[in-house]
Amino acid sequence: MTTDHAAAKRFYDAVVAGWTIATESVAPGMEYRMVGRSDGGNAGGVLTLTEEMQAGGARPMWMGYLHAADVDAKAAAIAADGGTVTMAPWDQPGVGRLAMVTDPSGAAFYLMDPIPPEDEANAVSDVFSVDRPEHVRWNELWSGDPAGAVDFYQRHFGWVQEGDMDMGEMGKYQFVQHNGVMIGAIMPRMPDVPASMWNFYIGVEDIDRGADAVRSGGGQVVNGPMEIPGGEYALNAIDPQGALFGLVGPRKN
Repeated sequence: MTTDHAAAKRFYDAVVAGWTIATESVAPGMEYRMVGRSDGGNAGGVLTLTEEMQAGGARPMWMGYLHAADVDAKAAAIAADGGTVTMAPWDQPGVGRLAMVTDPSGAAFYLMDPIPPEDEANAVSDVFSVDRPEHVRWNELWSGDPAGAVDFYQRHFGWVQEGDMDMGEMGKYQFVQHNGVMIGAIMPRMPDVPASMWNFYIGVEDIDRGADAVRSGGGQVVNGPMEIPGGEYALNAIDPQGALFGLVGPRKN
């Protein structure tokens, strides 16, 4: 979500080599542009925030989608379990049924039951990948209640929590898995982060080139690049409109 889709295109097209944010909107009644990958797939979308959305509290940020076979039932269950429904379920033509919710600690995300393609074999989203550039590679929750968050996502989405990393005074970095794949981690919200939130790491082919593109494009690298287990590198950054995101990839130099 951004206040300036043209500026977002200039920035992310340069930062994530291979991405091309479309110049035309694909959704009736709103400014929504697809994020295309060099392999012909899509990595997400760019929603331009209207003044009304901003007046309601929306701000530039990346938001993730979690699959729900029954969006209405899942939204109701989340509300009954201490979460909130910030946008009631609706049907998006050509996309599917969606809702915007928060977990009990306030971290926002979308629920989605997509309209599958005619080829049912390709009905599973490929936006996430554990190792490919141009894909989201890691999902990190900064939570005011990590233990409660682990329990919440286990019960509502079938995730598993196995393994952790000790961060000293900051607490534990708890890894989460889905269908046997490590998809991310849940950690305590840092004191300077005002609210619980998800942070997404986008794969790049060269972490230093990505960092340079962030800086030259008017963004800010706030942490890293730092080496992570496995020998790759990660960083945290803020785009020119204020959206937080991460990059992960190898160091080529």
